[in-house]
Amino acid sequence: MAEDAGGGIPLCSEQFGSGTARGCHAAADGSLRWEPGGWRWRGLSRVFQAKAEGGDGGPGDAPGAASQPLWGLQAVFLPQGFPDSVSPDYLPYQLWDSVQAFASSLSGSLATQAVLLGLGVGNAKATVSAATATWLVKDSTGMLGRIIFAWWKGSKLDCNAKQWRLFADILNDIAMFLEIMAPLFPICFTVTVSTSNLAKCIVSVAGGATRAALTVHQARRNNMADVSAKDSSQETLVNLAGLLVSLLMLPLVSGSLSVSLGCFFFLTVLHIYANYRAVRALVMETLNEGRLRLVVKHFLQRGEVLDPTSANQMEPLWTGFSPSPSLSLGVPLHRLISSVSELQQLIEGHQEPYLLRWDQSRNQVQVVLSQMASPETILRAATHGLVLGAVRGDGPLLGELEELRNRLQAGPERDSWVVVKETHQVLDQLFPKLLKGLQNAGWKTEKHQLEVDEWRASWLQSPEKKVL
Repeated sequence: MAEDAGGGIPLCSEQFGSGTARGCHAAADGSLRWEPGGWRWRGLSRVFQAKAEGGDGGPGDAPGAASQPLWGLQAVFLPQGFPDSVSPDYLPYQLWDSVQAFASSLSGSLATQAVLLGLGVGNAKATVSAATATWLVKDSTGMLGRIIFAWWKGSKLDCNAKQWRLFADILNDIAMFLEIMAPLFPICFTVTVSTSNLAKCIVSVAGGATRAALTVHQARRNNMADVSAKDSSQETLVNLAGLLVSLLMLPLVSGSLSVSLGCFFFLTVLHIYANYRAVRALVMETLNEGRLRLVVKHFLQRGEVLDPTSANQMEPLWTGFSPSPSLSLGVPLHRLISSVSELQQLIEGHQEPYLLRWDQSRNQVQVVLSQMASPETILRAATHGLVLGAVRGDGPLLGELEELRNRLQAGPERDSWVVVKETHQVLDQLFPKLLKGLQNAGWKTEKHQLEVDEWRASWLQSPEKKVL
């Protein structure tokens, strides 16, 4: 053992998380001596790199005395096991999210001051009953709006979490602007603050739901509760800093509406920019409709599959626009057929557990899903609809689809169900290549974020299927 004191193969080793391992050697007196190890906070490797000083190897030994302050901050504000326990985009998103939360906190203090002024704080003529009635109307309007919005758009928030996150923060800025302007129009004060609170309640639903969806994405060790709790701690710290700055800012701007508006517009620009950078930093590895459109378009034109980072950078962040073709998944069967002949046409050529109808005049694709439809089936059905739109379009296509497009354009106009049948045959060759390319590029194809309704159906197999 004495020979091992100066070097050689260590008896054992340890490391914390993704830090550098340090070995343990036997000392001359028979005790254990740990090597001076290093650890690196990989998420901030460009900013911090703490060198361990070497400890006594006790059970509570931290990575090193020099890193103690940073170690403490990490334990308080970051999930356990960071950065390996969260997604790679966690740190840039949280940094920009903290900036937007700070700007929003300062803007909120300006809006709160305006609302209190409008309610009559500091005005001897104002009555408690009038202020109470205004407050109750404001709150009840917001509660109703919260329920209606959750019913109307709740199922869509998971599919487009980034877009709704950005929408919620922009709507929050609009709501605060209404509150700041409300005291200038006393006659409409109640209506204005009620509208503002309605918008804020929509923001609460959209922001909270999308934050939960992003937490699922960020948590990589089934640690959603820890990620959510630490996000709450970060937000609380930022809001506390915003509160302290507001105490200094409000006395300086309260005497001038123009100064207040100037500060508000500056903070709003910062808030929107930070939000944009935050959601743009996210790299979702599951396919929603927007990302699938980009991937399929690129694949049909070049035969290559975009990786998640590239597709997320290209993904549009504004919601509410209707791309072409319009895609509806999980529609009821009775909506597409009204006779036996229509059912036979719909089934003919379909070997997969879905039925697809293409309305060429409206460029609308509707898909009926079987009870046995898997996530892979739904991805294929959505890809099928996008392929139909590509065949009708003008852009470059792969050889098989280019030939199909040329045949369709050269001959007489064909019925939609005939075109659907022919694209099924092409898709039998293309989709396995696309699916394999998605998996190799890092996409999670075992699940998706496509918007799918709950309708499912069953039907007799087509004649071609029976022959097989």
